[in-house]
Amino acid sequence: MNYQGENLPWNERVEREVQPHDDEEAPEAQPKNYFSPARYYCVETICAPCGVVIAWTKFAKSESETKILKFLAETYPNKETRPDYVCIDKACTVLKTSLTNGSWEEWKETTRLIVDAYHYTNHRVADFLCCTYCNPAPLDGSAPNLVIEAEAKNGIKYLMRAFNTEASEELNK
Repeated sequence: MNYQGENLPWNERVEREVQPHDDEEAPEAQPKNYFSPARYYCVETICAPCGVVIAWTKFAKSESETKILKFLAETYPNKETRPDYVCIDKACTVLKTSLTNGSWEEWKETTRLIVDAYHYTNHRVADFLCCTYCNPAPLDGSAPNLVIEAEAKNGIKYLMRAFNTEASEELNK
């Protein structure tokens, strides 16, 4: 198995330019030969809360918000099939892009974008949009399916997340 950045004697070292998420894609470079596998920036997955993969796609050069929105639209073309929640680590930036390009008008009736718990913990102080609209466990009653009541061993009740928001992140490791 080859790991990123690993240079094995039998593999030619390939220098690549890193492309920021929303920059225009550079024209496709002609390969030096056709005997090496193509490389992709990432594999994007849509998973059920239990971790089962519903859909996946490969992003060749970047994981931009517009590509994520296109992937969601292709996976869920009908309003009736759309999930109540889409959890993605960059939901706040996907939401911003969706608001900017007007696609949120189509999604806001059916779906709420939430960030994963790790992202929320690191982002909630600095980003008002993320904190207000992408919270994976809001305690204000706005998303009762995301929060459940649990009971500790000593009988004290507390609120907790209803499902593992890191399910798709764990799949990629």
